[in-house]
Amino acid sequence: MSGDELREGTAGGTGCSGAGLLVFVVGPSGAGKDTLLSYARQRLAERGDIVFARRRITRASDHTEDHLSLDGDTFERGVAEGRFPLYWRANGLGYALGEDVAAGIANGNVVVANGSRAAVALARHLFARVKVVLVTAPPEVLAARISARGREGGEAAAQRLAREPRIDIPPDLILINDGGVEQAGERLTAFLRGLGAEG
Repeated sequence: MSGDELREGTAGGTGCSGAGLLVFVVGPSGAGKDTLLSYARQRLAERGDIVFARRRITRASDHTEDHLSLDGDTFERGVAEGRFPLYWRANGLGYALGEDVAAGIANGNVVVANGSRAAVALARHLFARVKVVLVTAPPEVLAARISARGREGGEAAAQRLAREPRIDIPPDLILINDGGVEQAGERLTAFLRGLGAEG
């Protein structure tokens, strides 16, 4: 199956067991999730118990997002073979968390992953311990950031902005990321540091 044939809106996964905790960072396109995750990763580099996962996406790698690129066929094989603890399809693409997430959870680590609002309920179902961080910003900020990264044209960008999956359970942390990276980045870093200290 090719990337163009990915079934929009479907999700699933095998989950994983262990004493670890999944921190699922979600929010609209342009909210700055990758920027904040990169900031927190650098600030917590000495913490071996806090692991930052790289999700798999059926899109070529570029400078705007730290992910592992898969083609559509490889993604579908991973789904069929049960290699993804969690996967979902949105915006015409396939997304997945990989074996590194399962290993981190099994080892008792705090595993931080860039996720999707549409997959929050499934993540809570598949993983025993989950914390959800919602990153957002005002609509005009989201629009400007999506335009600046140059990945989507006008119609695709508008579709991303219009996408509003519901989160039925309130997030554990909400970050309004509408200024410099330090303000929201430090809040995320402190939140993650506290989770690691919980053991």
